[in-house]
Amino acid sequence: MEIATYYFPQYHSDPRNDAWHGKGWTEWDLVRTARPRYPGHRQPIVPAWGYFDESDPAWAARESDLAADHGVTCFLYDWYWYEDGPFLQGGLEKGFLRARTFRRLTFALMWANQVRNNIHPATFRNRPETLAAGAVSRAAFERLTEHAITTYFSRPNYLKVAGAPFFSLYELGTFVRGLGGLKEAREALESFRARTRAAGFPDLHLNAIVWGVSVLPAEVGVKDPAEVVARLGFASVGTYAWVHHYGPNSDGFPRGSYAKAAERNQAYWEEARRKFSVPYHPKVSMGWDPTPRTIQSDVYESRGYPWTAVLEGNTPAAFEASLRKAKAFALAARTPHPMITLNAWNEWTEGSYLLPDNVHGNAYLEAVGRVFGEGR
Repeated sequence: MEIATYYFPQYHSDPRNDAWHGKGWTEWDLVRTARPRYPGHRQPIVPAWGYFDESDPAWAARESDLAADHGVTCFLYDWYWYEDGPFLQGGLEKGFLRARTFRRLTFALMWANQVRNNIHPATFRNRPETLAAGAVSRAAFERLTEHAITTYFSRPNYLKVAGAPFFSLYELGTFVRGLGGLKEAREALESFRARTRAAGFPDLHLNAIVWGVSVLPAEVGVKDPAEVVARLGFASVGTYAWVHHYGPNSDGFPRGSYAKAAERNQAYWEEARRKFSVPYHPKVSMGWDPTPRTIQSDVYESRGYPWTAVLEGNTPAAFEASLRKAKAFALAARTPHPMITLNAWNEWTEGSYLLPDNVHGNAYLEAVGRVFGEGR
Protein backbone atom coordinates (compact mmCIF):
# COMPACT_ATOMS: atom_id res chain seq x y z
CA MET A 1 0.00 0.00 0.00
CA GLU A 2 1.28 3.45 -0.95
CA ILE A 3 1.28 5.93 1.94
CA ALA A 4 1.86 9.27 0.24
CA THR A 5 2.08 12.59 2.02
CA TYR A 6 1.82 15.95 0.28
CA TYR A 7 4.96 18.06 0.52
CA PHE A 8 4.59 21.85 0.37
CA PRO A 9 7.99 23.26 -0.75
CA GLN A 10 7.71 26.87 0.43
CA TYR A 11 10.55 26.66 2.98
CA HIS A 12 13.52 27.58 0.81
CA SER A 13 14.46 30.74 -1.06
CA ASP A 14 13.09 31.22 -4.55
CA PRO A 15 13.63 34.09 -7.02
CA ARG A 16 9.88 34.73 -7.37
CA ASN A 17 9.45 35.05 -3.62
CA ASP A 18 12.46 37.35 -3.51
CA ALA A 19 10.66 39.63 -5.97
CA TRP A 20 7.25 39.34 -4.29
CA HIS A 21 8.19 39.42 -0.60
CA GLY A 22 11.86 40.36 -0.28
CA LYS A 23 15.16 38.55 -0.60
CA GLY A 24 15.33 35.30 1.35
CA TRP A 25 11.64 35.25 2.34
CA THR A 26 10.01 31.87 2.99
CA GLU A 27 6.85 30.85 4.83
CA TRP A 28 8.99 30.29 7.91
CA ASP A 29 8.54 34.04 8.33
CA LEU A 30 4.80 33.49 8.81
CA VAL A 31 5.34 30.53 11.13
CA ARG A 32 7.63 32.60 13.37
CA THR A 33 5.31 35.58 13.66
CA ALA A 34 1.99 33.74 14.18
CA ARG A 35 0.13 34.57 17.40
CA PRO A 36 -2.99 33.20 19.18
CA ARG A 37 -6.12 34.55 17.52
CA TYR A 38 -8.59 33.60 20.27
CA PRO A 39 -8.39 32.24 23.86
CA GLY A 40 -6.87 28.78 23.94
CA HIS A 41 -5.56 28.94 20.37
CA ARG A 42 -2.13 27.26 20.10
CA GLN A 43 0.13 29.58 18.12
CA PRO A 44 2.90 29.99 17.28
CA ILE A 45 3.68 26.41 16.33
CA VAL A 46 7.38 25.80 16.91
CA PRO A 47 9.06 23.19 14.68
CA ALA A 48 11.19 20.80 16.71
CA TRP A 49 13.89 20.94 14.02
CA GLY A 50 13.87 24.71 13.81
CA TYR A 51 13.47 26.73 10.62
CA PHE A 52 15.58 24.68 8.25
CA ASP A 53 16.27 24.99 4.51
CA GLU A 54 14.54 22.13 2.69
CA SER A 55 16.73 22.67 -0.38
CA ASP A 56 19.78 21.59 1.63
CA PRO A 57 20.39 17.89 0.81
CA ALA A 58 21.48 17.18 4.39
CA TRP A 59 18.14 18.37 5.76
CA ALA A 60 16.29 16.59 2.95
CA ALA A 61 18.05 13.36 3.94
CA ARG A 62 16.82 13.77 7.52
CA GLU A 63 13.28 14.26 6.25
CA SER A 64 13.45 11.19 4.00
CA ASP A 65 14.78 9.05 6.82
CA LEU A 66 12.14 10.28 9.25
CA ALA A 67 9.33 9.63 6.79
CA ALA A 68 10.55 6.17 5.76
CA ASP A 69 11.18 5.15 9.38
CA HIS A 70 7.51 5.85 10.20
CA GLY A 71 5.74 4.09 7.33
CA VAL A 72 5.51 6.91 4.78
CA THR A 73 6.40 5.58 1.32
CA CYS A 74 6.05 8.63 -0.96
CA PHE A 75 6.37 12.42 -1.05
CA LEU A 76 3.74 13.95 -3.36
CA TYR A 77 5.29 17.30 -4.15
CA ASP A 78 3.08 20.34 -4.60
CA TRP A 79 4.64 21.32 -7.92
CA TYR A 80 4.25 24.79 -9.42
CA TRP A 81 4.60 25.86 -13.03
CA TYR A 82 3.02 28.98 -14.48
CA GLU A 83 2.79 30.38 -18.00
CA ASP A 84 6.29 31.83 -17.70
CA GLY A 85 7.92 28.86 -15.99
CA PRO A 86 8.57 27.03 -12.72
CA PHE A 87 8.32 28.08 -9.07
CA LEU A 88 9.59 26.45 -5.86
CA GLN A 89 11.61 23.72 -7.58
CA GLY A 90 14.55 23.93 -5.14
CA GLY A 91 13.09 21.74 -2.41
CA LEU A 92 12.74 18.84 -4.84
CA GLU A 93 15.59 19.34 -7.29
CA LYS A 94 18.28 20.73 -4.96
CA GLY A 95 17.16 19.05 -1.76
CA PHE A 96 15.31 15.74 -2.02
CA LEU A 97 16.83 14.48 -5.27
CA ARG A 98 20.37 15.18 -4.02
CA ALA A 99 19.85 13.71 -0.56
CA ARG A 100 21.85 10.58 0.19
CA THR A 101 18.70 8.80 1.40
CA PHE A 102 16.21 9.96 -1.25
CA ARG A 103 15.73 6.47 -2.67
CA ARG A 104 14.14 5.33 0.58
CA LEU A 105 10.97 7.03 -0.70
CA THR A 106 9.19 7.28 -3.99
CA PHE A 107 8.10 10.74 -5.12
CA ALA A 108 5.60 12.18 -7.57
CA LEU A 109 4.18 15.51 -8.75
CA MET A 110 0.88 17.14 -7.93
CA TRP A 111 0.72 20.10 -10.31
CA ALA A 112 -0.66 22.88 -8.07
CA ASN A 113 -2.17 24.91 -10.90
CA GLN A 114 -4.14 27.36 -8.78
CA VAL A 115 -3.94 31.14 -8.95
CA ARG A 116 -1.07 32.44 -6.82
CA ASN A 117 -2.57 35.12 -4.58
CA ASN A 118 -0.68 37.26 -2.11
CA ILE A 119 -1.96 35.80 1.18
CA HIS A 120 1.42 35.95 2.88
CA PRO A 121 -0.17 37.40 4.94
CA ALA A 122 -3.73 38.33 3.96
CA THR A 123 -5.19 41.60 5.17
CA PHE A 124 -8.47 42.02 7.03
CA ARG A 125 -10.18 43.20 3.82
CA ASN A 126 -9.04 39.92 2.24
CA ARG A 127 -8.71 41.21 -1.31
CA PRO A 128 -5.31 39.79 -2.22
CA GLU A 129 -3.52 40.74 -5.40
CA THR A 130 -2.88 38.04 -7.98
CA LEU A 131 0.82 37.22 -8.28
CA ALA A 132 0.57 34.48 -10.93
CA ALA A 133 -2.32 33.01 -12.91
CA GLY A 134 -3.10 29.31 -12.52
CA ALA A 135 -4.40 28.74 -16.04
CA VAL A 136 -1.78 28.04 -18.70
CA SER A 137 -1.75 27.84 -22.49
CA ARG A 138 -1.18 24.66 -24.49
CA ALA A 139 2.40 25.76 -25.18
CA ALA A 140 3.14 26.21 -21.47
CA PHE A 141 1.51 22.85 -20.70
CA GLU A 142 3.76 21.20 -23.27
CA ARG A 143 6.82 22.78 -21.64
CA LEU A 144 5.92 21.77 -18.10
CA THR A 145 4.98 18.21 -19.01
CA GLU A 146 8.14 17.78 -21.08
CA HIS A 147 10.14 18.86 -18.02
CA ALA A 148 8.28 16.30 -15.91
CA ILE A 149 8.96 13.52 -18.44
CA THR A 150 12.65 14.27 -18.96
CA THR A 151 13.63 15.37 -15.44
CA TYR A 152 11.57 13.15 -13.14
CA PHE A 153 9.76 10.22 -14.73
CA SER A 154 12.92 8.27 -15.58
CA ARG A 155 14.22 8.33 -12.02
CA PRO A 156 14.06 4.87 -10.45
CA ASN A 157 12.11 6.08 -7.43
CA TYR A 158 9.51 8.12 -9.29
CA LEU A 159 6.10 6.72 -8.31
CA LYS A 160 4.68 4.46 -11.00
CA VAL A 161 1.43 2.51 -11.14
CA ALA A 162 1.85 -0.63 -13.26
CA GLY A 163 4.87 1.07 -14.79
CA ALA A 164 2.99 4.30 -15.59
CA PRO A 165 4.32 7.51 -13.96
CA PHE A 166 1.81 9.06 -11.53
CA PHE A 167 0.97 12.71 -12.24
CA SER A 168 -1.71 14.56 -10.28
CA LEU A 169 -3.62 17.70 -11.30
CA TYR A 170 -5.02 20.00 -8.62
CA GLU A 171 -7.63 22.20 -10.32
CA LEU A 172 -9.60 20.62 -13.15
CA GLY A 173 -11.64 23.74 -13.83
CA THR A 174 -8.61 26.00 -14.08
CA PHE A 175 -6.86 23.52 -16.36
CA VAL A 176 -9.84 23.23 -18.73
CA ARG A 177 -10.37 26.99 -18.81
CA GLY A 178 -6.72 27.67 -19.63
CA LEU A 179 -6.69 25.19 -22.50
CA GLY A 180 -9.93 26.57 -23.93
CA GLY A 181 -12.43 23.80 -23.14
CA LEU A 182 -12.83 20.07 -22.55
CA LYS A 183 -11.94 19.10 -26.11
CA GLU A 184 -8.70 21.08 -26.01
CA ALA A 185 -7.88 19.81 -22.50
CA ARG A 186 -8.34 16.22 -23.64
CA GLU A 187 -6.07 16.79 -26.64
CA ALA A 188 -3.38 18.25 -24.37
CA LEU A 189 -3.56 15.26 -22.05
CA GLU A 190 -3.47 12.84 -24.97
CA SER A 191 -0.28 14.55 -26.13
CA PHE A 192 1.15 14.20 -22.62
CA ARG A 193 0.31 10.49 -22.65
CA ALA A 194 1.81 9.98 -26.11
CA ARG A 195 5.06 11.70 -25.16
CA THR A 196 5.25 9.66 -21.95
CA ARG A 197 4.83 6.44 -23.94
CA ALA A 198 7.43 7.64 -26.45
CA ALA A 199 9.84 8.03 -23.53
CA GLY A 200 9.56 4.30 -22.90
CA PHE A 201 6.74 4.01 -20.36
CA PRO A 202 3.64 1.85 -20.90
CA ASP A 203 1.32 4.76 -20.14
CA LEU A 204 0.70 7.79 -17.91
CA HIS A 205 -1.33 7.48 -14.70
CA LEU A 206 -3.30 10.73 -14.37
CA ASN A 207 -4.79 11.54 -10.97
CA ALA A 208 -7.36 14.33 -10.42
CA ILE A 209 -7.92 16.21 -7.18
CA VAL A 210 -11.65 16.65 -6.53
CA TRP A 211 -13.55 18.55 -3.86
CA GLY A 212 -17.06 19.37 -2.78
CA VAL A 213 -16.58 22.52 -0.70
CA SER A 214 -14.76 25.42 -2.37
CA VAL A 215 -12.33 26.95 0.13
CA LEU A 216 -9.70 28.85 -1.83
CA PRO A 217 -11.26 31.88 -3.52
CA ALA A 218 -9.57 31.21 -6.87
CA GLU A 219 -10.76 27.62 -7.23
CA VAL A 220 -12.78 27.04 -10.35
CA GLY A 221 -15.48 24.43 -9.98
CA VAL A 222 -16.88 22.05 -12.57
CA LYS A 223 -20.55 21.04 -12.70
CA ASP A 224 -20.00 17.29 -12.84
CA PRO A 225 -16.48 16.25 -11.76
CA ALA A 226 -17.22 12.58 -12.49
CA GLU A 227 -18.06 13.36 -16.12
CA VAL A 228 -14.97 15.54 -16.54
CA VAL A 229 -12.74 12.87 -14.98
CA ALA A 230 -14.10 10.28 -17.38
CA ARG A 231 -13.93 12.49 -20.48
CA LEU A 232 -10.34 13.53 -19.78
CA GLY A 233 -9.20 9.98 -19.12
CA PHE A 234 -8.02 10.21 -15.51
CA ALA A 235 -7.02 6.90 -13.90
CA SER A 236 -7.75 7.81 -10.26
CA VAL A 237 -9.03 10.64 -8.06
CA GLY A 238 -8.23 11.97 -4.61
CA THR A 239 -8.55 14.92 -2.26
CA TYR A 240 -5.93 17.38 -1.04
CA ALA A 241 -7.39 18.45 2.32
CA TRP A 242 -10.42 17.64 4.43
CA VAL A 243 -11.74 21.19 4.12
CA HIS A 244 -12.48 20.44 0.47
CA HIS A 245 -15.39 18.31 1.69
CA TYR A 246 -16.19 20.01 4.98
CA GLY A 247 -16.17 23.77 5.45
CA PRO A 248 -14.10 24.65 8.53
CA ASN A 249 -16.82 27.14 9.61
CA SER A 250 -19.55 24.46 9.53
CA ASP A 251 -19.64 24.31 13.33
CA GLY A 252 -19.01 27.93 14.10
CA PHE A 253 -16.13 30.36 14.23
CA PRO A 254 -13.32 30.47 15.24
CA ARG A 255 -13.47 26.88 16.61
CA GLY A 256 -14.22 24.11 14.15
CA SER A 257 -14.51 20.38 14.78
CA TYR A 258 -11.84 17.94 13.61
CA ALA A 259 -14.09 15.04 14.62
CA LYS A 260 -16.97 16.26 12.43
CA ALA A 261 -14.60 16.97 9.55
CA ALA A 262 -13.36 13.38 9.85
CA GLU A 263 -16.89 12.02 9.89
CA ARG A 264 -17.92 14.02 6.81
CA ASN A 265 -14.83 13.05 4.85
CA GLN A 266 -15.18 9.38 5.69
CA ALA A 267 -18.72 9.57 4.35
CA TYR A 268 -17.38 11.24 1.22
CA TRP A 269 -15.03 8.32 0.57
CA GLU A 270 -18.10 6.15 0.05
CA GLU A 271 -19.77 8.80 -2.11
CA ALA A 272 -16.66 9.06 -4.27
CA ARG A 273 -16.45 5.30 -4.67
CA ARG A 274 -20.00 5.32 -6.07
CA LYS A 275 -19.64 8.53 -8.09
CA PHE A 276 -16.40 7.95 -9.96
CA SER A 277 -15.64 5.13 -12.37
CA VAL A 278 -11.97 5.12 -11.29
CA PRO A 279 -10.42 4.42 -7.85
CA TYR A 280 -10.70 7.09 -5.15
CA HIS A 281 -7.69 7.34 -2.82
CA PRO A 282 -8.84 8.27 0.70
CA LYS A 283 -7.27 11.28 2.39
CA VAL A 284 -6.50 11.92 6.06
CA SER A 285 -5.74 15.47 7.20
CA MET A 286 -3.69 16.09 10.32
CA GLY A 287 -5.40 19.43 11.03
CA TRP A 288 -6.41 22.84 9.72
CA ASP A 289 -5.26 26.26 10.92
CA PRO A 290 -4.44 28.89 8.27
CA THR A 291 -4.25 31.75 10.80
CA PRO A 292 -0.49 32.29 10.25
CA ARG A 293 -1.40 33.52 6.76
CA THR A 294 -3.39 36.47 8.15
CA ILE A 295 -2.20 39.86 9.39
CA GLN A 296 -1.65 39.14 13.07
CA SER A 297 -2.54 42.64 14.27
CA ASP A 298 -5.95 42.64 12.55
CA VAL A 299 -9.10 41.44 14.32
CA TYR A 300 -9.76 37.79 13.53
CA GLU A 301 -13.15 37.47 11.83
CA SER A 302 -14.68 35.03 9.37
CA ARG A 303 -13.82 36.61 6.05
CA GLY A 304 -13.09 33.62 3.81
CA TYR A 305 -9.82 31.76 3.39
CA PRO A 306 -7.41 32.19 5.15
CA TRP A 307 -9.74 33.86 7.68
CA THR A 308 -11.49 30.61 8.60
CA ALA A 309 -12.24 28.56 11.69
CA VAL A 310 -9.55 26.27 13.10
CA LEU A 311 -10.29 22.54 13.32
CA GLU A 312 -9.82 21.67 16.98
CA GLY A 313 -9.50 18.23 18.53
CA ASN A 314 -6.92 16.94 16.05
CA THR A 315 -5.02 14.91 18.64
CA PRO A 316 -2.58 12.17 17.61
CA ALA A 317 -5.18 9.63 18.81
CA ALA A 318 -7.94 11.16 16.65
CA PHE A 319 -5.58 11.25 13.69
CA GLU A 320 -4.68 7.59 14.21
CA ALA A 321 -8.34 6.57 14.35
CA SER A 322 -8.90 8.20 10.96
CA LEU A 323 -5.80 6.49 9.54
CA ARG A 324 -7.21 3.11 10.53
CA LYS A 325 -10.51 3.87 8.80
CA ALA A 326 -8.70 5.02 5.67
CA LYS A 327 -6.65 1.82 5.63
CA ALA A 328 -9.77 -0.32 5.94
CA PHE A 329 -11.47 1.62 3.14
CA ALA A 330 -8.47 1.34 0.81
CA LEU A 331 -8.08 -2.39 1.38
CA ALA A 332 -11.80 -3.04 0.90
CA ALA A 333 -11.68 -1.34 -2.50
CA ARG A 334 -9.38 -4.12 -3.78
CA THR A 335 -7.67 -1.83 -6.28
CA PRO A 336 -4.43 -3.05 -7.89
CA HIS A 337 -2.46 -0.18 -6.34
CA PRO A 338 -4.10 0.95 -3.07
CA MET A 339 -3.01 4.39 -1.92
CA ILE A 340 -3.74 6.66 1.04
CA THR A 341 -2.76 10.32 0.95
CA LEU A 342 -1.90 12.44 3.98
CA ASN A 343 -2.22 16.19 4.37
CA ALA A 344 0.49 17.02 4.89
CA TRP A 345 4.20 16.65 5.55
CA ASN A 346 4.83 20.36 6.16
CA GLU A 347 1.81 22.61 5.65
CA TRP A 348 2.83 24.57 8.75
CA THR A 349 0.87 27.70 7.80
CA GLU A 350 -2.32 25.69 7.25
CA GLY A 351 -1.91 23.74 10.50
CA SER A 352 -1.42 20.34 8.85
CA TYR A 353 2.04 18.83 9.26
CA LEU A 354 3.69 15.53 10.20
CA LEU A 355 7.13 16.93 10.92
CA PRO A 356 7.72 17.15 14.69
CA ASP A 357 6.83 20.25 16.71
CA ASN A 358 7.87 21.16 20.24
CA VAL A 359 4.61 19.94 21.83
CA HIS A 360 3.79 16.60 20.19
CA GLY A 361 7.20 15.64 18.83
CA ASN A 362 6.84 12.70 16.44
CA ALA A 363 3.44 11.62 17.80
CA TYR A 364 1.60 12.00 14.50
CA LEU A 365 4.28 10.15 12.57
CA GLU A 366 4.33 7.44 15.21
CA ALA A 367 0.59 7.01 14.56
CA VAL A 368 1.37 6.54 10.86
CA GLY A 369 4.01 3.97 11.78
CA ARG A 370 1.64 1.99 13.99
CA VAL A 371 -1.04 1.82 11.32
CA PHE A 372 1.08 1.38 8.20
CA GLY A 373 4.42 0.10 9.43
CA GLU A 374 5.29 -3.55 9.42
CA GLY A 375 2.89 -5.74 7.50
CA ARG A 376 1.13 -2.93 5.60
